[in-house]
Amino acid sequence: MKTIYLDHAATTSLDSRVLAAMLPYLKEEYGNADSRYSLGRKAAIAMRSARDKCMEILGGKGGNLYFTSCGSESNSWALKGVCAANLGKKDTIILSAIEHPSLLRAAEDMSVFGFKTVLVKPDSSGIVRAQSVKEALSGVSAAFVGVMRANNETGVIQPTEEIYSLCREAGVFYFCDCVQAAGSLPLSCSIADGISISAHKFYGPKGVGALWLKKSVHTERLISGGQQESGLRGGTSNVAGVVGMSAALSLARENLEKESAQIRAMRDEFVKRVLSSVPGSYLVGDSERRLPSNANIAFPGCRGEQIMINLDMLGVAVSTGSACSSGASKPSSVLLAMGLDESAAASCVRFTFGRDNTPEDVIYAAEAVKKAVAAVKN
Repeated sequence: MKTIYLDHAATTSLDSRVLAAMLPYLKEEYGNADSRYSLGRKAAIAMRSARDKCMEILGGKGGNLYFTSCGSESNSWALKGVCAANLGKKDTIILSAIEHPSLLRAAEDMSVFGFKTVLVKPDSSGIVRAQSVKEALSGVSAAFVGVMRANNETGVIQPTEEIYSLCREAGVFYFCDCVQAAGSLPLSCSIADGISISAHKFYGPKGVGALWLKKSVHTERLISGGQQESGLRGGTSNVAGVVGMSAALSLARENLEKESAQIRAMRDEFVKRVLSSVPGSYLVGDSERRLPSNANIAFPGCRGEQIMINLDMLGVAVSTGSACSSGASKPSSVLLAMGLDESAAASCVRFTFGRDNTPEDVIYAAEAVKKAVAAVKN
C-alpha cells in the first residue's frame, strides 16, 4: 500500500539534490574541519561557505550564526544562554503559551536560578497579540521574550514584527522560533534579536539546525570543549550536515513562491472536501494567517488519536500535534490555550502537505478521513 504522507510539519524527506551535496563530505572529503592538513582545510572551507550562504539567505549580516543539532537545541540554548548572561540583573521570562516544548521546558529549568515565567495566551484564532505581550512586560524585569513565527500545531502565523517593535522599545531581548516557518515563508533575521531553524523541516538532513543571534547579544557557552562555533559549542563539526542545510535552504528560497502556491491549493481543496463530507468538523485557528501547508481540523465526538490510527491503516500518515509532544496523553496545551475544551482539543488532527503531494493524494486522503471518522463513530 502506498503511504500518503501528510505530516510534513513533523519532518520532511531528504531532497536528492541535498544528498548529492552532502555525499562528498561523508566519503571523499571526510576530514575534521579543525584539522590543519588539506582534508581538514577542505572541510573548514565547506563549513565557512555553508555558514555564509545561510547568513546571506537569512539576511543575518548583523549577527552570528551558530550551527546546532536541531531546533530544540537552538531554542534551549537561546533561552538558557541569554538568561544566564542576565543572571542577577533580570528575573523574568515571557513566552507565548503556544511555544514549542523546548522553550517552555527550558524556562522551567531556569526557575532554579530564580527566573519566573509569564505565559501569554493567544486569542481564539491562535494569534498572540502584541498588546498581550506589552501587558506582560509591564512591571517586570524581563530577560527574554519568546513568540514563534508560526505555530507547529495550527500553522497560525504570529505578528512578530509588532512584537519585536515593542520589545525594542522596552529594551528586552526578543527570540523568534522560526523552525516551522523556514522553507514555507520568506524569512529574515530582521524580525528578532535571535531566531532558530532546523534543516529537516525543509527537506534537509536530520541532526542539524542553526541559532542566529545579533552581534550585540551576549549568551553563555552551551558545550565546553574546543573552539568550534566561536568557542560556545564544542564538539566535532557536522560538515556534511551543515552543507546539506545550506543546500536545502537555497532550494527552498529558489522555489518558495511556486511551491507555496501549489501546496496551499492542495491544502485548501483538502479542507473543503473534508469539511463538506464530515458533519461538524471545523478548521482550528485563523484561516488566513497560517502556513500554506497546515490544516488542523477538529472532529467533535471523536478522539484524534483513533482517527490517526484508522488513517494509518488506510495508508495516510498524519499526527495529532507536535512530534516533540506526541507521546503525551493529555490534550494539546496549544489548543487548550486557544480556548478549546479538553474534548474538542482531543478531537483534533493535524494534516500538513508538502512538495511531493499530488492532487490525487488530496482526493484519496479526504475520502480516507471520511471513512476513518465513520469507523471511529461506529
